[in-house]
Amino acid sequence: MAKTIGIKVDTNKTEPLSEYIFGHNLEHTRSAVNGGLSAQMLRNRKFAGKPSIIGVASEWDGVGDLAFFQNDGSDAYTRHIGCEKMPRRNELQSQRAQNVHGGVCGIRQGSLYIKSKTEYEFRAVVKSCEPVRLRAALTSSDGATTLAEAFFDVEPGDWEILRAEFEPEESDDSGCLYLTFFEKTLVTFGAASLMPADNFRGMRRDVVDCLKQIAPTVLRWPGGNFAGEYRWKDGLLPSDMRGPLQSFMEDETQPYSHGYDFHEISTDDFIALCREIGAEPFLTINAVWNTPEESAGWVEYCNGLADTEYGAKRAGNGSAEPYGVRFWSLGNEMGYGHMEGPKGPAEYASLARLHAEAMLDADPQIELFSSGPYPNDDWARDSAAALLPIVKNVSLHHYAFPQMDYTEKRLENTYLSVAGAAAGVAQTAERMRKSLDGLAPGAVISYDEWNIFYSWFRPSCVAEGIFAAKVLNMLVNRSSRLGIAFCTYFQPVNEGAIEVDPGSARLTASGQMFELARIHHGGSLCRLE
Repeated sequence: MAKTIGIKVDTNKTEPLSEYIFGHNLEHTRSAVNGGLSAQMLRNRKFAGKPSIIGVASEWDGVGDLAFFQNDGSDAYTRHIGCEKMPRRNELQSQRAQNVHGGVCGIRQGSLYIKSKTEYEFRAVVKSCEPVRLRAALTSSDGATTLAEAFFDVEPGDWEILRAEFEPEESDDSGCLYLTFFEKTLVTFGAASLMPADNFRGMRRDVVDCLKQIAPTVLRWPGGNFAGEYRWKDGLLPSDMRGPLQSFMEDETQPYSHGYDFHEISTDDFIALCREIGAEPFLTINAVWNTPEESAGWVEYCNGLADTEYGAKRAGNGSAEPYGVRFWSLGNEMGYGHMEGPKGPAEYASLARLHAEAMLDADPQIELFSSGPYPNDDWARDSAAALLPIVKNVSLHHYAFPQMDYTEKRLENTYLSVAGAAAGVAQTAERMRKSLDGLAPGAVISYDEWNIFYSWFRPSCVAEGIFAAKVLNMLVNRSSRLGIAFCTYFQPVNEGAIEVDPGSARLTASGQMFELARIHHGGSLCRLE
């Protein structure tokens, strides 16, 4: 005989649910920005890195059988501001093309996804030794058909910024950009740019729309690991002038762009993105290579009044009102071998305190987050506890390693492995909670990276969606009891939640789970009897 079970939802007995457990990371790694969120179509548009054997920057080809090419840092347009002691190589360079004997000369880049009836914005920063007529042209893949073109008369002297709008009559999913001239002279290219005219502050509209769908309540930027490469003051420069940033772990974090990020998103762009998608900004400082004064300057740029030094710079960039950025992380994954800087908890705590005190002087209302290889009792005692009470949030990361075998005989085991991997996210938090309660009572967990490991090196499928759904379910039910106030998924664009190709962007199964979870944003957990 069937048994009736009664269920009562008691709305008078609720547990608070932090709105910030539905967050995401936006890190400049792999293809999340370059080849993902960024609307920039040109690869290596600032000519960084080692050139080819004929002196042409990677991703570019030389045009002209009797031309001479040189790609180096002897006459660069790009530059850096601050972090002068940060040891990186081949970041600030230009591309020279010398027409020795006449005929066509210049540079080109292929494999560009060009759509007809679409407006494109083109820019190039150039200078010449003699008067020259420069042709900028979008062509078919073989260069035989011109899809759109513009001509510029360049006078000798300093750098000139050339601009044009293109609207091709035909499409080509592997088109080319040609920058060429015929005069016997030397032309130096400092930067080039090509992107759809409907971009949102240099970002793809379709990817921004996908971010709106998954609705991160908090967005962590610029890293992650990339925080150790980032020079925030470079964002004060125009986008074409910002120096490329070489990665300390180039094969790990920038494998698709020859080890370089091209700084397409500034602080102002990121804040605009957060406002567009409804996310609270969460910034990570470069704790090793920025000085405490530089970190405090970043806080002042974001939150200072317009009559302060850096608040005035923000106002000059278009925002007289402070941005009011509340959440600031004191570095990323400090103590791990892949990050530069101190490896021990006491050494890190000493460094972090210097930054924290300077940043709090700039704005006492900000909320700080410490880093470290947690769960770890030594770090809980000598770092998390040592930094209390000025830093109450402690970063925790977890990546699962489920079986990924989709052959018919092992498919069921793969499902069970993926479904069970979500439990590891909770178990890591439980160990962290126990360690903090015993050694740093009052500390709050910021679970600011979680995902399946290597999600950035394979297509996302329903298995990742199952994992994301189970983790989100766990966070809704247990985050309050575990003392987790922040969670940010690593990371949506091209690494799990949003799949991007040259012509479109779409939510994966994981992205659809985040979209479904929006119903819980701002909710409370009710007792069920």
